Amino acid sequence: MQNFIEEQTFENKIFSKYEFEKGDYELCKFINCDFQNSDLSNSQFIDCEFHDCDLSSIIVSDTGLQNVHFKDCKMLGIDFEKCSDFALELNFKNCQLNHASFNNKKLAKTVFENCKIQGVDFRDCHLNSAVFNHCDLLNSTFLNANLNNVDFRSAKNFSIDPEKNNLSGARFSLFTVEGLLHKYKIKIE
Repeated sequence: MQNFIEEQTFENKIFSKYEFEKGDYELCKFINCDFQNSDLSNSQFIDCEFHDCDLSSIIVSDTGLQNVHFKDCKMLGIDFEKCSDFALELNFKNCQLNHASFNNKKLAKTVFENCKIQGVDFRDCHLNSAVFNHCDLLNSTFLNANLNNVDFRSAKNFSIDPEKNNLSGARFSLFTVEGLLHKYKIKIE
C-alpha cells in the first residue's frame, strides 16, 4: 500500500542522498529540497508546490503531476515524456529546464514564466494556449507540435518551422518573428 501524505511542508531535505519515500502527496510544499537523481516513479503529486528545489535528472516514470507548480527550481535533464498523462498540469516560474523532454505530452495552458528552456524537446507536444513569457528557448525543438494560440510574444532564441508545426492563432511580436523565419535565412533589421 502506498503512503498518503497530505498538507505537509518539507524544507531543506536532501532526498538525493537517500531513497525518496514513494507515495501520494497532496497539497504539499517542498522548499529548498535537493532531489537530484531521485526516483519519483509511481508517486503522485496533486496540488503541490516546489520552491527553490534542485530536481535535476529525477526519474518520473508513471509519476502523476496534477496542478503542480515549480518556482525558482533547477530541473535539468528531466524526461517528462515518461510521467503519467492523467490530469497532467504543470506551471513553471523562474526555472531552469534545460535538456528536458516533453515529447508527445499534452500541456495545454501551461505557463512558462521567465524560464531557461534550452535544448528542450517539444516534438509532437500539444501546447495549445500555453504561454512562454520571457523564456529563453535556445536550441529547443518544436516538430509536429500543436502550438495553437501559444503566446511567444516575449520569448527569445526559438526557431519554429511554420510548415512542420500547427501555429493557428499563435501570438508573436515583431521582436520574435525572426524565430519563424530562421530556416529561410532572412535577415530582419
